[in-house]
Amino acid sequence: MKSIIFLADGMADEPLDELGGLTPLEYADTPAMDFIAKSGQSGTFLTLPEGLPTSSDVANMSVLGFYPEKNYPGRGPIEAASQGIQLAPDDVAWRCNLVYVDEENILRDYSAGHISDAESKKIIAALKEKFDSDKLTFHPGVSYRNLLVLHGKEFSDAVDYFKPDSSQDIPVAELRLKAKTPEAEYTVNFLGELSRQTADFLAGLECNRRAGAKANFIWPWSPGRKPALPGFSSVYGGKRGAIISAVDVIKGLGRCTGMDVIEVPGATGYLDTNYEGKANAAVKALKDHDFVYLHLEAIDECSHEGDLKKKLQAIENFDSRIIAPVMKQLSGEEVVFAILPDHPVPIKLRKHTTTPVPVAVCGPGFPPDGIEKYSERQALNGSLGNMRGNELIKKVLAL
Repeated sequence: MKSIIFLADGMADEPLDELGGLTPLEYADTPAMDFIAKSGQSGTFLTLPEGLPTSSDVANMSVLGFYPEKNYPGRGPIEAASQGIQLAPDDVAWRCNLVYVDEENILRDYSAGHISDAESKKIIAALKEKFDSDKLTFHPGVSYRNLLVLHGKEFSDAVDYFKPDSSQDIPVAELRLKAKTPEAEYTVNFLGELSRQTADFLAGLECNRRAGAKANFIWPWSPGRKPALPGFSSVYGGKRGAIISAVDVIKGLGRCTGMDVIEVPGATGYLDTNYEGKANAAVKALKDHDFVYLHLEAIDECSHEGDLKKKLQAIENFDSRIIAPVMKQLSGEEVVFAILPDHPVPIKLRKHTTTPVPVAVCGPGFPPDGIEKYSERQALNGSLGNMRGNELIKKVLAL
């Protein structure tokens, strides 16, 4: 038995007046997703357990059944694993966004205007040349998504932080890092001073003096030390899994759990991603893997922007350019297909919420339960019920 999960990052939403009381998912044209729901079974899944960050790393760990309540290491070290950065025992890795803070010192854009990958790499290279030392190193990622690693026993990961994509339009003074222990005060002060120095430096870069440039501030968050997650194959009866994604947080989860990470040229994490390349890679990967996890980031990004038109476009692109062609190429084969978001990002809020997400699964072992359309509301009446923990992944893997 083969299986694939189509993971639509941030797709779930709430009813909108401008859509006649429908959610973006209900309003969008999604025949492939609806086919999965109509041909199989629906339900909901709790991806963000209480007491944990409302972030994609937690949510995707939940979908994969790795219990973030017990195993969450922080986003920084997960993304470091994706990049092949070997963390020493005394290293603390931080996700480090390039962001835009306006003249009134208010965080306005968590993504520095969705800075291009090439431009971001130039800025991180300049930061590395100026600030890298035996105590800190910057590492480029994809677009605004970069890393900062602190080196030394004096540094702590016991620090509370604010997610930048959940903190837009709030004064930076209200978003300061906070030490959870007395020992962590040094780390908070160190990063506060680093933020001030890098802000002055970024303001002087030629690329930031051009009209429209927005990468004027660094935002370290979600720290942690070297992760130790269980292996996918060891947890799931020797099954071999593969992950396809544009972003380090998802690829890092794959590498931390021994899954094969399939790199797709042109996968950007936004609307211009290589949809066809990801679809073809999934079909190819399923030939020598038992399970494929195909993740799309663009819907989440459009949701954080609060751009309804773009969110609808991203949802329909996922349906028509990834899900439909994958299912067509695998037609006639015994494959379990599942679709779900990792968490909601309501357009009105522009940030993650903890509402359980809609799930639909079809294929061998999932006879139709009468649900006609894949949506937040219809999923509530599906026969899969309200799942959590490793319930969903075990059903998808037929375990």
